[in-house]
Amino acid sequence: MKFIHTADWHLGKLVHGVYMTEDQRFLLNQFISLVEEEKPDAVVIAGDLYDRSVPPTDAVELLDEILFKINVDLKIPVVAISGNHDSAERLSFGSSWYRSNQFYLAGKLEKQFRPVSINGVNFYLVPYAEPGIVRQLLDDDTIHSHQDAMKAIIYQIEKNMNVNEPNVFVGHAFVLGGATSDSERSLSVGGSGCVAADLFEPFSYTALGHLHSPDAIYHQTVKYSGSLMKYSFSEAKQKKSVSIIEMDEKGQFDIRYRSLLPKYDMRELEGSLEQLLDPHFYQDEKVDDYLKVTLLDEGALLDPIGKLRQVYPNVLHLEKKIHLTDMKKKQQMEILKEHKKSELELFETFYTEMTTLEFTDDKRKAMSEIIGKVLKEEVAK
Repeated sequence: MKFIHTADWHLGKLVHGVYMTEDQRFLLNQFISLVEEEKPDAVVIAGDLYDRSVPPTDAVELLDEILFKINVDLKIPVVAISGNHDSAERLSFGSSWYRSNQFYLAGKLEKQFRPVSINGVNFYLVPYAEPGIVRQLLDDDTIHSHQDAMKAIIYQIEKNMNVNEPNVFVGHAFVLGGATSDSERSLSVGGSGCVAADLFEPFSYTALGHLHSPDAIYHQTVKYSGSLMKYSFSEAKQKKSVSIIEMDEKGQFDIRYRSLLPKYDMRELEGSLEQLLDPHFYQDEKVDDYLKVTLLDEGALLDPIGKLRQVYPNVLHLEKKIHLTDMKKKQQMEILKEHKKSELELFETFYTEMTTLEFTDDKRKAMSEIIGKVLKEEVAK
């Protein structure tokens, strides 16, 4: 069977003060044409259909329009889950009668992990859920991290999995070692939001959402489709695509990538103000792209962004390289200063930042005595 793997549409996304909805509509209409051309047996959307739990009205209308065209007009089954940006409850609405039209949308995690079977392939839909929700759902007090939660979920799935048929996991997670961008919301503090790729070994193919590059990880069977379009300048050099998977009855698959052409690309430009405003420079540029401009000028400039926008109307971010260099030097100096501080000075900085209270003379005296005692004990050892 053939299915299309996509994710991270983030409908209603706001980037540097600009709503991306019309740009998303432009790309999704291309996606519809791609679906018509490929004629897949299913379209898989691995989470983050919306960019926020309460999306703007035009984003809701756009999702409704696109899914109607795929599922009703083209009569192609849709398999979708909620991501960490979505509202599980909102996406769960209507899921019972969606299924009658082969529209399988899992908003909330359920205790019964029954697959959706399409043309001999079993799709296991696992919407994003915090470890605490999984712990409560499975009544398992040992679940504290995303790794624990995913391991417990897959254990439940394997209990009734038919290993003689192709099985596809559809999830929204941060696989350990994956390359991030500024657009992705952190799933947790530290490394507890990560899951290991080897958890997905029971599946023929793992269709993931969350990381925005299709090259976020390199793994034989665990794949990210990447986001629909670029959503930050840290993604400027990424090549966006959707994945076309053709799978046989043994679960072996071939994968192809199809790119969509955005109305306006997201790019970075660097140069002096004079150079960037020179017609000889910009005559070969697509001047209406979304741009981050880094100026190399050292002196003061009068309204540089106003001048740039006369040529490049969609400049979204402007900075001067000399400011960035000065900032890095300042940070390095601060680090050096921290290294030269005494133990008491370091504790005073820590105390003030953590409590926002004044480090009084009495506190300083008490802490000085404690530090002195500890240092003497260290020397004695």
